[in-house]
Order: sequence, then C-alpha cells, then structure tokens
Amino acid sequence: MSINLSKGQKINLKKENGGELKKVVVGLGWDEAPQKGLLGGLFGKQEQTIDCDASAFLCTGGRVISSDDIIYFGNLMHSTGAVQHMGDNTTGAGEGDDEQIIVNLNQLPQSYDKIAFVVNIYQAASKKQEFGMIKNAFIRIVDADTNQELCRYNLTESYKGMTAMIFGEIYRYNGDWKFTAIGQGTTDTDIKSLARRFS
Repeated sequence: MSINLSKGQKINLKKENGGELKKVVVGLGWDEAPQKGLLGGLFGKQEQTIDCDASAFLCTGGRVISSDDIIYFGNLMHSTGAVQHMGDNTTGAGEGDDEQIIVNLNQLPQSYDKIAFVVNIYQAASKKQEFGMIKNAFIRIVDADTNQELCRYNLTESYKGMTAMIFGEIYRYNGDWKFTAIGQGTTDTDIKSLARRFS
C-alpha cells in the first residue's frame, strides 16, 4: 500500500514483500490552476501554457560535480545508463504523471549518494509565470518491477512567486535507499541556476 508523505518526512524504499528494490520510476505531476481575469475571458485572450521541466541531479558527497550528472530534457540518459528521463511534457495536461525519471538503483555507482528531483518553469521570467499558477503538484515513487506505488508526496503549500521547486530526494543511508519529501520552492529561473544549489 502506498504511503502518503508530509513535507520533510523520510521513508525507507523497500519492496512491499521486503525484497530488494532494484529499479524505481519517479513520477512527477502538476496541473495549471485556472487563471482569474474577467477581461481575459471576455476578449478571448489566450494564456500561455506553463511548461514545467523535471530534472534529476545526481550528487556525489551531496554535490553535483559534472554537467553529465544533470538529467533533463536536453540530456535524457546518464552516462552510466542508471538514470533515464522519459521525455519532456510541455503542457502538464492530462491525468497521472506528467514526466517520469527511471532510476536503476543497482546500476548506480557507489560514488553517487543522492539524487535530487526538481522542477522548474521554462522561461518563467519572460512569460511572467510562477508556481502560484500550478496546482495538484506531486512526486511519487513506483517499484518499476511490479508497477506498485511505494509512496507519494502531494505538495499542498502555496508557492506564489516561486519559479522552481525541489520536490524530493532519493539517497543512500547505511546501505539502504531512502526518500525525503522536500517541497522547497526557489526563485531560480533555469536548470543551471537550480543546479548551483547542489554545487
């Protein structure tokens, strides 16, 4: 049974039967909140869609030490093959995960101790968009072998003025894999500036 997490909560990532967890799918989702504005509706003004981009930062000693360790729409596969981004969704429309990142835990070299999962709004500054325009944001961890959801974190706070978000982290601790629900908003406007938080 999936566990619903609250902000800051940590959980051991294990199979439901207690076996070794080999591969996980990290699903991230969000929807655009309805935009207010009577005049926009009357005159048929078209709002720009909000393009959110999910990325994974592979950390060594808690730090990103190479651009190859940033997995995003422009670098879909890590050089080790252990982490793969399944592609960009430019609208966030529809049910379920908007973007997915697959992590082969067994294949990830021991030198990597943490993977941070982040989302930023593409061209947020020029489009004047922020996370106050987003609703129903979540991150979930799924056992890739069984398609069983292990845990989910629904971000429920108001993130008005924030242009990027650290959703959560998978990390090694005493030989086990754990997940932390973070939900920290930032004002970073692109993936590079967001990655500097882990440098």
